[in-house]
Amino acid sequence: MCTRVLYQGTEDVVLTARGMDWNDDMRSNMVILPRNVQYISHVGKNPITWTSKYGSVAVFGYNAGGTDGINEKGLAVNLLYLVESDYGNDPQAQDLCIVQWVQFSLDLFATVAEAVEYYRTTKLNIVSGTLPNGRSASMHLSVSDSSGDSAIFEYQNGKLQIHHNRDYTVMTNSPPYNEQLSLSNYWKNINGMTFLPGSISAADRFVRTTFFLNIIPKSVDKNYISALPEQTYHQQAIASVLGVIRSAGVPLGIQDPEKPNISSTLWRTLSDHKSMVYYFDSATSPSIFWVDMKNIDFANITSAMMLPNIQSQLYAGDMSHGFVKYTLPSAQEINQLIKF
Repeated sequence: MCTRVLYQGTEDVVLTARGMDWNDDMRSNMVILPRNVQYISHVGKNPITWTSKYGSVAVFGYNAGGTDGINEKGLAVNLLYLVESDYGNDPQAQDLCIVQWVQFSLDLFATVAEAVEYYRTTKLNIVSGTLPNGRSASMHLSVSDSSGDSAIFEYQNGKLQIHHNRDYTVMTNSPPYNEQLSLSNYWKNINGMTFLPGSISAADRFVRTTFFLNIIPKSVDKNYISALPEQTYHQQAIASVLGVIRSAGVPLGIQDPEKPNISSTLWRTLSDHKSMVYYFDSATSPSIFWVDMKNIDFANITSAMMLPNIQSQLYAGDMSHGFVKYTLPSAQEINQLIKF
């Protein structure tokens, strides 16, 4: 259903890319989230409250909450489907609505280490439900930062499992991440230049993207650098990583109702942690657009802003100044949209 890769190159280039595979139109919008705003979980008997420390840009689905994004400190957060998720219910823990998990992480953490320490030491219930398309909101979360650090958070048997290592660069859906790592270890002994698994299953996508991510250049490639507008390694790396994440894509119109992990690729994002640029690549558009975070004045933004209909509208180039005023959904609206 989704794939995420983390690239660590030379010249301090760190890039995180993800593909969003889903079985219906999520009516995605891009949202600017400001600093210094107080929030409360949409659901739960003991809802957690927090105040945003950092501004961010996120992709919202169903006008419900974030699925992906990057904050002004360079922390990228990606939410991917994991059917095996079991969040449990600790009566002593505070509750966080699952559609706010991405925003919560973008709001509060500057680095992967900060996120890991918080989630490791804080009791938190992730409250899930049924999404508008009838699927369970069963997710796992990844974070990456400008240093190349990486962590993946999964709930198994009611307990949070944290996988924290900068070598954890590829993530898909099922199976749970410890089993994905076993797959990777097996395929290390097989020459990917002569044989790679080619299906659209999550396991095969994991193997395929791991191979491509490991062999793309980490320095200037003299055979292709002249094709890039500015002929820089940085641009080359972005092009290479987009190629990797596109290799995991599923053509529009393909999905299996019996297997939630198999759905069409709707869009892809790429977070450039060095230049602080957030790229959006829609499967329904012939062009890529991006948001240059350096052009967003987070010091003076006091309410959310939105770039609407980022799949059905044709955007191109830097859209940093194309956002309009936006009101985040209320708890009542979320409870009407999602069945908890």
